[in-house]
Amino acid sequence: MKQLALVSVLLVAFAAVGFGRSAVGAKQANLENCLDGFDNCNHSLLTSTQAKQLGDVQHNQNLWGCMSGYGECNRSMLTASQGQEVTQTVRRQNLLACETAMGVCDKSLLTPQEAQVVSHIEKDQNLVNCETGSEACDRKLLTPVQAAAVNGLQRQENLLSCETDAGLCDKSRLTPAEAKEVSTALDQRNLLACMSGDDYCDEALLTTADAKQVAATRREHNALACAADDDSCNRALLNSEQTAHNGARSSPPF
Repeated sequence: MKQLALVSVLLVAFAAVGFGRSAVGAKQANLENCLDGFDNCNHSLLTSTQAKQLGDVQHNQNLWGCMSGYGECNRSMLTASQGQEVTQTVRRQNLLACETAMGVCDKSLLTPQEAQVVSHIEKDQNLVNCETGSEACDRKLLTPVQAAAVNGLQRQENLLSCETDAGLCDKSRLTPAEAKEVSTALDQRNLLACMSGDDYCDEALLTTADAKQVAATRREHNALACAADDDSCNRALLNSEQTAHNGARSSPPF
């Protein structure tokens, strides 16, 4: 009987310890849920110190969300001074977004002076867009002087494109003098390509004088190739003097 009573006491003791550990584990799990912001947080299981600390953490997290724009913001949790600071921060962030076109700009939050500054920035950026040929260009925002300057710049860019054969040339926008200038530049470019043996060469565009000059240059290049015994040598193109000279060079010494 004594042994049975002792066993009963031990079982009760172990059960009490187990229950105590279980209660501690439940409180720890609840505290973690509260820290993570889960809905199953039971504030009644928190100590007064934990409740205060948790309140401070949640207040700071909310303040950060209001200040940074990332996360949830509950303005009712802010003090009066914090509310004013958040309002000023939001206005600064919005002004930056409007001035840089990065982020969401709410022009209704701008003061008249800020709105004027943003308007000037937008017009300056639009002018750059028009000058660089960007699709974002809005010609309606240009002044007459700016529109004239942009037109002149675009005509110059088109002329350069035509002269260099860049592929973006619009010959219909060229004046007669510019068209003649472009034709001369392209003829010179083609002549140089033919004389250097480049594939860009279009012999159909050569004048009679240019064709003779190209032929003479090619004969000179061929003579050099033959003198060097290069595989590109075409001896059929050599004249009698070049043939004799190359023959003498190729003869073995006695």
